[in-house]
Amino acid sequence: MKNAQIVLVDDEKMVTSAFRTLLKVEGYKNVNCFNNPEEALEFLKDNIPDIIVSDFLMPQMNGLEFLTKAKSLYPEVSMILLTGYADKENAIKAINDIGLYKYIEKPWDNDDLLMNLRNGIERSHLLSDLRAKISELEEAKKQLEIYSTDLEKLVAERTKDLLIANNKLSGIINYCADGIIIIDKNGCIEQANPVCENMTGLSETALKNKKFQEIAYIASKQGNKSSLNNENSGIFGLNKDKNDVLVEDCFIVNTLGGSETPVEINFAAINSEDEEQKYVGVIRDVSKQKETERLRDDFIATLTHDLRTPLLAAIQTLKFFLDGSLGPVEEKQSVLLSTMLQSNEDLLGLVNALLEVYRFESGKLTLCKTVFPVKDLVTQCYDELKPLADKKNINFKLNCNIDDKLEITADKAELKRVIINLCGNAVNYTNKNGEIEVIAKAQSGDFIFSVTDNGNGIPPEDIPHLFNRFSQGTSRKRSTGTGLGLYLSRQIIEAHGGKIWLDSKINKGSEFTFLLTNVVKEERQVVNG
Repeated sequence: MKNAQIVLVDDEKMVTSAFRTLLKVEGYKNVNCFNNPEEALEFLKDNIPDIIVSDFLMPQMNGLEFLTKAKSLYPEVSMILLTGYADKENAIKAINDIGLYKYIEKPWDNDDLLMNLRNGIERSHLLSDLRAKISELEEAKKQLEIYSTDLEKLVAERTKDLLIANNKLSGIINYCADGIIIIDKNGCIEQANPVCENMTGLSETALKNKKFQEIAYIASKQGNKSSLNNENSGIFGLNKDKNDVLVEDCFIVNTLGGSETPVEINFAAINSEDEEQKYVGVIRDVSKQKETERLRDDFIATLTHDLRTPLLAAIQTLKFFLDGSLGPVEEKQSVLLSTMLQSNEDLLGLVNALLEVYRFESGKLTLCKTVFPVKDLVTQCYDELKPLADKKNINFKLNCNIDDKLEITADKAELKRVIINLCGNAVNYTNKNGEIEVIAKAQSGDFIFSVTDNGNGIPPEDIPHLFNRFSQGTSRKRSTGTGLGLYLSRQIIEAHGGKIWLDSKINKGSEFTFLLTNVVKEERQVVNG
């Protein structure tokens, strides 16, 4: 406040001198006094005042004219007019016309003058700050208008992009060759495309009133139907372990025609901020694929079946030659005939394996379950393979911790096939002087069988493929087998409702295990050890 720029104009030097003295006594440092208003205007052109005080009557120009010009230079600066009593009316009129801050009558009261000066200076500062704020607001308004215009353009562009993307997505969904369906966590249908409507014979509106389980089911290879509303199908348990699942052997029911379409469905969880989980399913019609597979399998089945008769005839004929029924055979001829016999028997084994695979996959094989002592079966398989293990000097041990009278319910012939295959593989792939342990036990109504060897082991990347069709050995070493043994073993165990798996470590060995649940007869179940 004391550094305020004060400008005083009065034609009487005594007045300006008294004014300057008064203000300096009060501590004001920037007091500029002029006896000529024109000189004061020149000063104002280069200096910004905080308050202007002017006399009313002056020879060069009166105070109203001076303050009017000063007002044009600094509209926010407070201006005070000094006037005599006779000019009071003119002063009041000037305040209204020009917008002066105050008028003070001569002679003035010093306290009143100082108070008006302080108030005037404060008013000038407030008006100046207000003007600055107004300018800032006006600039902010301009920027906001620019941002608003740019935002409108951006929104318009994004809206256009979204419309294009939405049209493309709608085109993909509506004209996709596969059915597309969206369901909630309870299986209620929320959206379906035209292909799905054609498969079910229902409109999208009608489908929205149904659950997906009402229009689809899973068929097992044995011909059993099961609902999709269970965790085994994996549809409604996606958020527990994984985000997508492939459902095979599934059928969509057409409610109008009663027909059933074989399909494969890929379900995936939709990532959403909503609490309710939703899933999208892509339904692919595999009718042609199933028909092609059926024709292929029928061809293979017919071909392999027709091969059995000439193979059996050739094997029997070679046996007649070797046993001397058709006359004496020289040693060289015997070696050649034995090789031919072995090759034909191997080929017959392949034909039989292919036929068994076909029967399991087509669901035409019905398990012939009987009740039998399981220890006798395990011991019999062990005895058959023991000579082969002895030839390689393998320590072939049997740990059959089962009571002699314990019986299980299963297909004895098919179970023997699995045990022989697992033990035979262990003998074939275990190095000379190796070790193999066969373990069989009953536990809580279940039968558990495992074969452990100390062979080379199987790489982890090969384990998931080992039970597939025509999987021969590993990526490191190929076998000379058919690649159907483990696949057929898995089919047999799963047909019994059991599980088969492998644990293996490189250079430490492998352990094949299968589990049959609830097969032990309770009244004879005895567990030792």
